[in-house]
Amino acid sequence: MGLSVAAGSLTAVLGPSGCGKTTLLRCVAGLERLDAGQIRVADSVVEGPGTHVPAHRRRVALVPQEGALFPHLSVADNVGYGLDRAQRRSGRIEEVLVLVGLEGYQRRMPHQLSGGQQQRVALARALAPRPRLVLLDEPFSALDAGLRASLRQDVRQALRRDGATAVLVTHDQAEALSLADHVVVMRAGRVVQDGPPTEVYATPTDHWVARFVGDAVLLTGVVRAGHAHTAIGAAPVHADADGEVTVLLRPEQVRITPIGTPTAGQVTGRVLRHDFHGHDTLTVVRLADGTEVQSRRLNDGPVPATGDAVQVSVRGPVRTWPAGPQPRDAGDPAPSRRAGAGHA
Repeated sequence: MGLSVAAGSLTAVLGPSGCGKTTLLRCVAGLERLDAGQIRVADSVVEGPGTHVPAHRRRVALVPQEGALFPHLSVADNVGYGLDRAQRRSGRIEEVLVLVGLEGYQRRMPHQLSGGQQQRVALARALAPRPRLVLLDEPFSALDAGLRASLRQDVRQALRRDGATAVLVTHDQAEALSLADHVVVMRAGRVVQDGPPTEVYATPTDHWVARFVGDAVLLTGVVRAGHAHTAIGAAPVHADADGEVTVLLRPEQVRITPIGTPTAGQVTGRVLRHDFHGHDTLTVVRLADGTEVQSRRLNDGPVPATGDAVQVSVRGPVRTWPAGPQPRDAGDPAPSRRAGAGHA
């Protein structure tokens, strides 16, 4: 399966550890050779049968996980490393430091900087020679959660302002979905899905992608007359034919309400636990037949207590696949077989 990155965009390559994300970046950067296939950068073949353009001639910049700054060089000298004399005198060093929010830091040494500042310097160094492509290999993984969230937005803004084309490798689903114009999902060295973040999240290609990109509730069911019928009730679905299916529900589609609330099509269950995330809460509910489902809601009102009986219903259309085996990680549970297909 081929992969294209649009000029001026940020593409996130998402996948579990060991799936080949960093190897892909290293091949594009010219640090490793391809066994087969071809790599083009700005319409120029840089890797392929009989062709291998050395890394230093590809005009591709790589930002590693921990910056890899030269400890004996100042910020300005780190950023200007690799620039010729004319480029150093052009003001480009100061320009990219402004882009990454480090104006006035030229004389600082790496040991005088925080981890986030060091990553900003690494990005400035990558942008300085105006590369055709910037590769970011999990550049935020070593930072604490609060700093990671703010820095990645600053990095995205700096890339936009400079008009850079970038590829970000990450195993963080939230990072990929929130930052990228385009998301590529890899599994075992292969691209299994690519598209806009909203498309990858809403219409995953299979069970494995559904579970990897966000939380997923998978139930067996039957499609009849445009509705999928499962243990949690019925929901509209876009399907070409009726029959047995696996149904994907995102937790934000699962609604729980107190017993007695007039809600059409609900079933009942009991709250097992709450996972509090600050901005929202993920509630696990066990239905009467033993099926467990997850419901996500904003923390803007009362939450049922653990052990409370609740009503459960589905909001919005659902995604389905034909029933049968699907790709999944070892140990990943199959869709619930307790889901009663005839429940309405």
